[in-house]
Parts: sequence; structure tokens; C-alpha cells
Amino acid sequence: MEASGSDGPTLLVPPILKGQKALVTGANSGIGKATAIGLGRAGADVVVNYVAGQDAAEEVVREIEGFGVRAYAHEADVSQEDQVVDMVARMVEEFGTIDVMVANAGLQRDAAFTDMTMDQWRKVLDVNLTGQFLCAREATKEFLRRGVVPEVSRSAGKIICMSSVHQVIPWAGHVNYASSKGGVQMLMETLAQELAPQRIRVNAVAPGAIRTPINRSAWDTPEAEADLLRLIPYRRVGDPEDIANAVTLLASDLLDYVVGTTIFVDGGMTLFPGFATGG
Repeated sequence: MEASGSDGPTLLVPPILKGQKALVTGANSGIGKATAIGLGRAGADVVVNYVAGQDAAEEVVREIEGFGVRAYAHEADVSQEDQVVDMVARMVEEFGTIDVMVANAGLQRDAAFTDMTMDQWRKVLDVNLTGQFLCAREATKEFLRRGVVPEVSRSAGKIICMSSVHQVIPWAGHVNYASSKGGVQMLMETLAQELAPQRIRVNAVAPGAIRTPINRSAWDTPEAEADLLRLIPYRRVGDPEDIANAVTLLASDLLDYVVGTTIFVDGGMTLFPGFATGG
């Protein structure tokens, strides 16, 4: 299967997810969009979840279908239990099952700690943490019902939680977001421990600074980007495709023995670059 970019060479992308069915939440923009497209490029049929922006979601669907696989868009708020239950049930009806759940949907509602409202706190925790819990729970029910299908995958299912470098790096002014991502780490590790005996693999990807709409102000001017690069030893801001590549590998049998691990895709941000010259 081939994929080409306007500013790069044509690449051969092996269909390492051929025959698998994937659901990506928050998939109509940014990291979720790139991930959904990456999974489709690797051979998976994909459900493109969104909570707002149907036109953008349908555009992602069309791009995925261009790889010769199936895709459709599904509107659902991952913080609402009934909507998540219905979303996974529809996927099982449409595609027959689910093999890969990418719990990507997330948001920020930033404020200084003493100014943060309960609405800001709850909204971020509801989407970023409870949403991942609900998506993982419903996918797991189907994984357990179906079991391992060896000709499709060595595992009964894969759950990939989208975390952040802020699961380990404190972030003043973003206590709700950092707390949600710290929770995602423990959610992922506990699920991995509990579900591994059933041959369900649970892992996380933790992006660093990525060029997405959620953090545009941090990189969209030369001055802002230069300031950001001080925190990145590799000296480049990441692209959504960097995350998509990591998720695609984690979803495949190439990393079948990786369980309960967070893969940091951050250009070295978690190496605490301030200490490179002695602190």
C-alpha cells in the first residue's frame, strides 16, 4: 500500500493492520485525524469519532476510504456513557467487531489554580479521563466476547490511551489537564495489569509538543517556536504523524509483547533539558 505527500517521496506502507477494525475518538482534527488516517493507511477499517465538526470528520473518512478500506464518521461525546455504549454497539453492528480502541479525545480549559472553576475542572476530567474509561470499558466487553482470532491478531484487542508528557511533568496553570493525564497513566497501567491475562494489550502514547490546533499559540510564530524549542532537546516541534506512527505500531502485532507501557513521543522533552548544563 502506497502513500505519498506533496513534499516528500512516495513511501511503501505495509498493511500491518489488514483486517482489523479500529475506532479513534476525537478523530476529525489534530492527532486524532492523523492517527485515524494512519490506521487506515496500514489496512484497518476505521470509525472516525467526533463531537463537533461533521464536515471535517467526513473529509477524514474520505481520505481513509482512499486506501481501499472502510470508514464512517460517528458523532458522540465520550464523556457521556450512553453515547459511548451506542458508538461501540454501532461499530460492532457495522464492522462485525472492534480490534483497536484509540482513546484520543481530549481538551484543555486552562486557568490559574485559584481561578479555576468547578466547570473547568469537571469538563477536563470528564472528557480526558472518564471518556477514556468508558471507551476502554466498552471495547473490552467486545474483546472478551470475541476472544483471539489468530488470523487477524495475536491479541484479543488493543487499547491505546492518549496521554501526554504532563502525566509526569507538572504544568502550572493547567492543573486539571495535568491531573487528567496523570490519571490516564494509572488507568492504563491498571487496565493493562487486569486485562493482560485475557490477551488484551493496553498501552499509552504520550505526546510532547505537537503542531495541533489545541496549542497553536505555542508554535505558530517564529518567536513562540524558538521559545518552545528550548524545552525540546531534539530541536523540532512534533507533527501529528509522529504520534500516528507510534499508535499504528502499538496497534500491530509488531509490538505484541508491549503491555502496560507509555511510549513518549516528545523529542526528549521528558529528559528535563534545563539540566543539560547542570541545572
